[in-house]
Amino acid sequence: MGGATVGYALARAGWRVLFCEKGRSTLDGTNALRGDYAESHFTGNPGSAADSIGTLARAGRQAEAICDLSGARPRRFVPFVGSGTGGSSALYGMALERFFPADFTPRTHHAEAAESTLPDQWPISYAELAPFYEMAERLYRVRGSPDPLKDNESASAMDAAPEFSRATRAFADCLERRGLHPYHLPMACAYVPNCQGCQGYLCALSCKRDSATVCLAPALEEHGATLVDECEVLRLESDGHAVTGVVCRRRGAEARLEARTIILAAGALATPGLLLRSRSQDFPRGLANTSGMVGKNLMRHFVDLYAIFQKGHHAADGNVKELGCNDFYVTPEGKYGSLQSFGRLPPARTLVESMASDLHHDVGRWAAFGVRIARPVIEPLVARVFSRQLMLASILEDLPYAHNEVTTSDGSDETGVCIRYRIDAPAAKRIVDFRRMISRALKPHRFLLIKQAQSNERLAHVCGTCRFGLDPRTSVLNSNNQTHDLANLYVVDASFFPSSGGTNPALTIGANALRVAEHVIRLHQAKEPG
Repeated sequence: MGGATVGYALARAGWRVLFCEKGRSTLDGTNALRGDYAESHFTGNPGSAADSIGTLARAGRQAEAICDLSGARPRRFVPFVGSGTGGSSALYGMALERFFPADFTPRTHHAEAAESTLPDQWPISYAELAPFYEMAERLYRVRGSPDPLKDNESASAMDAAPEFSRATRAFADCLERRGLHPYHLPMACAYVPNCQGCQGYLCALSCKRDSATVCLAPALEEHGATLVDECEVLRLESDGHAVTGVVCRRRGAEARLEARTIILAAGALATPGLLLRSRSQDFPRGLANTSGMVGKNLMRHFVDLYAIFQKGHHAADGNVKELGCNDFYVTPEGKYGSLQSFGRLPPARTLVESMASDLHHDVGRWAAFGVRIARPVIEPLVARVFSRQLMLASILEDLPYAHNEVTTSDGSDETGVCIRYRIDAPAAKRIVDFRRMISRALKPHRFLLIKQAQSNERLAHVCGTCRFGLDPRTSVLNSNNQTHDLANLYVVDASFFPSSGGTNPALTIGANALRVAEHVIRLHQAKEPG
């Protein structure tokens, strides 16, 4: 979302832009897996490396595992992250929400989090980002209705929302009767006939407005930009003051690229990993890491799922991402997050395998073995139950802590990424409190809570690992997302977040990318004679 958007803005302004994409290009549709989860096309054991790598690559997904060093023993898993043109935006549920103004002064609402590295405020204000929010909403042709609880100026930038589906309308009416304020999520979706929402997989009907279709393709086709896919950046070289080279590997061959401005947008896991691997005599702790903050302050939203049992509801009613409710965002009890339609669930096979994986790590391998043995019975039951329910997801704000971090490889390969992340007592209490709030709000409906928040394998909306700020001692980037240490290096993915907010981050990433592009253009205009 950050890389394609900033690249498009620069190319449109006349810059020569080269996109280096680690994954495959799916722009022409050749050999791309669209319209379904990759897991539905695995032919062997779910998650097996031999079976899944090629399928995940065709589906725009990362296939490489990362290592979780948080527990007594390392755990390896493949995160649900995009890899290919459009990155994770090619997989997203298209909800483009603004952050609240309150998100820009985070410490005010979490005074009890004494150990957190949460700043008093972001280095930019909501008012400074607001015009870029509107630009991004127009660029991505967002449709929806503004949140009635938010001081939201986005209505002028959005097309009218479609009507709620029958099931969602009935549920929204129930929330309103309980004094809540549901609204139609702002969505970057064209809503063509037979639209499936396409959350978690590449769109087959060209209705998803992701950064590949909205920004990358026009940059290439209309503004002279260049794309090199299957191009993995191995390290950055510098002279101590600026990046002098980008060392890449493409199909087994290494190459060195040069440019006057380097912008990283590999995601909040891969970007800090790349900087940490780019050690040198000038930067022994990693490139742009004089502060020691590269990789620190890892945040991920705490996401749970709720299956709502509605009388007479069935799959034909639709289960798309459309409803939002932010009555829990800023409350007298504290600042929490949002509740949204989840959309279409992954295949039953994937859900069952996820259950087995969680049991393996939380209970023991024999519990997981039992689930896998019983898969022929469990899968049809899971498919039948969850296809007939209205699915919701809760998104709870995470707070930054220095001990939660991205680190470099555990030694298994040269480009691997590891994480250390633990939930402390205050965060655990906030998870419990948020669940209690939502449970009260869902009455009188019967529902099933599917707890996901405590699992590190659910890296939802990971962010924060190269935060921006005004103090070079406590941040990696300045207020324009330029590294404090290197004048020509910028970061525009979710790494820059100093706090996570409690809703979808994509619009904030895109809006900020447009802001950074404007800064870069003005900066170089000021340097050029005449």
